[in-house]
Amino acid sequence: MLSSLRKVAFLLLFLITIDSGANAASSNVELIKQNWPFNGIFGRFDKASLQRGFKVYSEVCAACHGIRHISYRDLEGIGYSPDEIKVIAAEYEITDGPNDEGDMFTREAKMSDKFVEPYENETIARLSNNGSYPPDLSLIVKARAGGADYIYSLLNGYKDFPENFEASEGMYYNEFYPGYQIAMPSPIMDEIVEFDDGTEATHLQIARDVTSFLAWTAEPELEVRKSLGVKTIFFLVLLTIMLLGVKRKVWKHLE
Repeated sequence: MLSSLRKVAFLLLFLITIDSGANAASSNVELIKQNWPFNGIFGRFDKASLQRGFKVYSEVCAACHGIRHISYRDLEGIGYSPDEIKVIAAEYEITDGPNDEGDMFTREAKMSDKFVEPYENETIARLSNNGSYPPDLSLIVKARAGGADYIYSLLNGYKDFPENFEASEGMYYNEFYPGYQIAMPSPIMDEIVEFDDGTEATHLQIARDVTSFLAWTAEPELEVRKSLGVKTIFFLVLLTIMLLGVKRKVWKHLE
């Protein structure tokens, strides 16, 4: 029995050691930390930044990456009016049907539709990207360790390949990507978009705004959830104070 316990303990220690080594290997470079306005219990999204980030997504990222968990009507959450959203949605076509004659047809996207995918299927996506499959960005901030800081760091992590680095064909060097090789070229640069509010479209500003937008797509209900959480905490504190008052009144004759 003692021998079996020793074997189990040794196996657990070995697995912990392997896991720690893997984590250390994947975090050789410290992420670029940012003070995101949506962090913390009272965190809120900067709607101006979200709209700029949506513009970056629409004009740069959407050519390869979808956000399939987001509907056009969700854009109300970043400050767009229903009329503006209808105009945005109408720029895309949806395959719908069958109609009364049993045929499929195309129509303009509506507010209730999910965002149109850039490719019809995964095979076409891979053929268009040298065999790599561009991931959906809806939940990318939640899906990556480091969250928004990782996405921001990745967008700023493109460098020339170091000397004596064995680079694979068609790959690009990124100091924050696991293995340092990524199939996606640097997607942003200074002035690649023109912001409607007059904000200067520097590389850093673009990276920050599109990261904020992707943080929103991963959790569009964040502000509602945090608001409810604050109200709940306030209610519990008030209830605790009231219960303490009741306790003192009920038990004061025993003091």
